[in-house]
Amino acid sequence: NDFAGCVEALPARLFLAKIHGWSPRDIVAHLIGWNRTMITGCEQLKKGELPFYYIDPGEDFSKVNDTFVRQYASIDRGALLAELGVSFQELRRYMTGLEPGQWQADTGVRDNGNPVTIQNSIEALLADYTDHQHEIEAWAAAQPGDAG
Repeated sequence: NDFAGCVEALPARLFLAKIHGWSPRDIVAHLIGWNRTMITGCEQLKKGELPFYYIDPGEDFSKVNDTFVRQYASIDRGALLAELGVSFQELRRYMTGLEPGQWQADTGVRDNGNPVTIQNSIEALLADYTDHQHEIEAWAAAQPGDAG
């Protein structure tokens, strides 16, 4: 996907450099975790349960994200990007197996009064990919000596 290509194109020295407290490596690790966690969360939603990651997530899911950054701790860019691809395919297979009505089903689960659905959960994850890609591209373009 475009996100993986963006990370792959980074100069090696930038892969582990920090952007607002996170390196591109950390961002890849957290997306691997979210790809897999989303499957569990969607299964919980189908049962009308609040996904576990909403329970004490920290600000902007910081506690959940920190767990993923530690869990997928490799600093090998190729290995992490391969794992990202595998985890994304796992999520894709899961989504393909859903019944059409399950995407937008309101199972009564709320976050700040708003319905939490499989569709808006997956859309949030996909938006995270796009947001991080734009963040990394802008940051990388601003680095001295790395103008492309």
